[in-house]
Amino acid sequence: MQKSILITGCSSGIGLDAARTLSRRGWRVFASARSADACAFLAQEGLVGLHIDYEAPESFGPALDTLLAQTGGTLDAVFHNGAYAIAGPLEDIPGDAMRAIMQANLIGWHELTNLVIPVMRAQGHGRIVMNSSVLGLVAMKWRGAYVASKFALEGLSDVLRMEMAGAGIKVVLIEPGPIETDFRKNAIKQFEKWVDWEASARVAEYRASLLDQLYKGSSNGPQWPSSAVTDKLIHALEHPRPKARYFVTTPTRAMGVLRRVLPTRMLDWVVSKG
Repeated sequence: MQKSILITGCSSGIGLDAARTLSRRGWRVFASARSADACAFLAQEGLVGLHIDYEAPESFGPALDTLLAQTGGTLDAVFHNGAYAIAGPLEDIPGDAMRAIMQANLIGWHELTNLVIPVMRAQGHGRIVMNSSVLGLVAMKWRGAYVASKFALEGLSDVLRMEMAGAGIKVVLIEPGPIETDFRKNAIKQFEKWVDWEASARVAEYRASLLDQLYKGSSNGPQWPSSAVTDKLIHALEHPRPKARYFVTTPTRAMGVLRRVLPTRMLDWVVSKG
């Protein structure tokens, strides 16, 4: 039988590449996005476009009902992917902004997962793949809200992996580094929505460098294509014994090593130097 997968955040980047590639590999792909226009675009791609917005949990039930009606009540895998960042020093991130990003990057994932688990329990198998980040492994300044959400996702996934071991459900983390996506563009929107930088105690730092880092980019290093994540996703979905974690890109692999071997203060220094 054709295997089915639900992928979130498919309007562009990692989610769209994963949806297209898995469809070509024979998977029945249910690709979700937050906007009606994006869902229509996914349908034009030959995918089943579903409306799922992690910040609108009321969207989960109808989307899952539509999916299960088309699969006869089964779902082989889910790939949680949609997330965003709110750039800025933590002292400038309002509480409402932190609550919003936790809903979008963590709580919504948990709520949707809890709707999927009974389906996978009933069929005796399933894969739950979480798209984390190198910033779920190490912390970096000015990215605290996103780092907090990804560190929390790492812990949630580790516990869920242990708890699901006896149910035939495998839980996998993917850890991308610098990937060519619209991530910074989306972070700018969130920054402009939430951060009053002109009222910040760090206003001089914003003017000197922080705004340029956000609007122009802070790194001249290489970026990897979205397909690099999809390659690891395929292994996570199709290998009979997938790894608990898959590192994507050289920086992620390097940070995975450094966090194990360096004292905390030394790691702080290395990361702060970029």
